[in-house]
Amino acid sequence: MAGPVVVAAAVVIEGDRVLLTQRPSGTHLAGAWEFPGGKLEQDESPQAALVRELREELGVESEVGEVLDVTWWRYPMKSVLLLFYRARITGGVITHLGVADHVWARREELDGYAFPEADEAVLGKIRALLGGG
Repeated sequence: MAGPVVVAAAVVIEGDRVLLTQRPSGTHLAGAWEFPGGKLEQDESPQAALVRELREELGVESEVGEVLDVTWWRYPMKSVLLLFYRARITGGVITHLGVADHVWARREELDGYAFPEADEAVLGKIRALLGGG
């Protein structure tokens, strides 16, 4: 098996809500809810990948902050190294360019969304950031 796919994901919190995006049909884990982001391109930093992915998928400009969490997960056909960063939207209006949908979810609403297993580990930290443990 080749090395892991490296993915950068943005944890964008505004007030008491976090931004979630829904994977489009025809993709791995289609319909699942996740934190926006995507695979790093060759010789691309995780921060640059996040800025690019948020622009390509959501049509917004962003600023990437500190690392929130790092998770490694093995799916049947590949393994993934997920780098979760705090980020904020600095310009533009969210448009569904590469996602099926988006929501701003409150802490108590997170259990109502189907996340990929690889995202489950970071949810505790996000709940804490949204005001609880």
